Amino acid sequence: MSTTKTIAILGSGNIGLSLAKGLVKAGIYQPEQITLTRRNTKALSTLADNGYKVTSDNSAAVKDADIVVLAVLPQQLNKLLHEIKPAIWEQKHLLISVISGVTCADIRQQLALEVQVVRAMPNTAIAIGQSMTCIATDNASAENMGTVKSLFDTVGVTIQINEELMTSATALCACGIAFFLRSIRAASQGGTEIGFHAHDALKMAAQTAKGAADLLLQLASHPEQEIDKVTSPKGCTIAGLNEMEHNGFSSAMIKGIKTSAEKAAVLYDKEG
Repeated sequence: MSTTKTIAILGSGNIGLSLAKGLVKAGIYQPEQITLTRRNTKALSTLADNGYKVTSDNSAAVKDADIVVLAVLPQQLNKLLHEIKPAIWEQKHLLISVISGVTCADIRQQLALEVQVVRAMPNTAIAIGQSMTCIATDNASAENMGTVKSLFDTVGVTIQINEELMTSATALCACGIAFFLRSIRAASQGGTEIGFHAHDALKMAAQTAKGAADLLLQLASHPEQEIDKVTSPKGCTIAGLNEMEHNGFSSAMIKGIKTSAEKAAVLYDKEG
């Protein structure tokens, strides 16, 4: 499925570039339909050579686009919105924000325009087409929500949620990548302690984690169902699980996710 619409990604860091590459790889967009912006365009020279439009002029990029992806840091957003406001056309543009802690209403308020806004929260697995992306809106049409879903489906799995849950999605899915990576690192360190070389232990831990996730996704199973299959009375698995729980494994994960959600909620300064 291809499209004739053009897209501008303002703030082409890891998330923005991965989305651009995913759209082209999926055949939805051609590179020349995508404009990438960055203050230092030299960092985008390879993409320019591959046919993407590259500029440091955010306003010009918006004028030429149908869809505008806002992909800057929260503290950079107000300045960016002030810069592009003259180029925004309410009847034409669809804005997609991947910025933590910023509501759709925040963006419209800063612009003083009734433009359609969709929030999207991918994670860094977008780089390999395995993102878990949550999307939400308070005013976008069903057609535009379908468009946004199709964009992010090219780089992973996408679900629509209520906007009030977007900060929670940031903690569980975006920050969550780091939490699961840390658990894999811990497992690999345990493997090294019981006799494996570090590189072997890491490979074994990572593949085991991948297999555990696929069991849940492919079988539509619950973790406890799969845990029951590998725990036997007086066995070594239940002994290990209970030792981890005695030391706060589940509690630490839950508390970490809650803390990240609280922090994500205050990243954006509306008055800044």
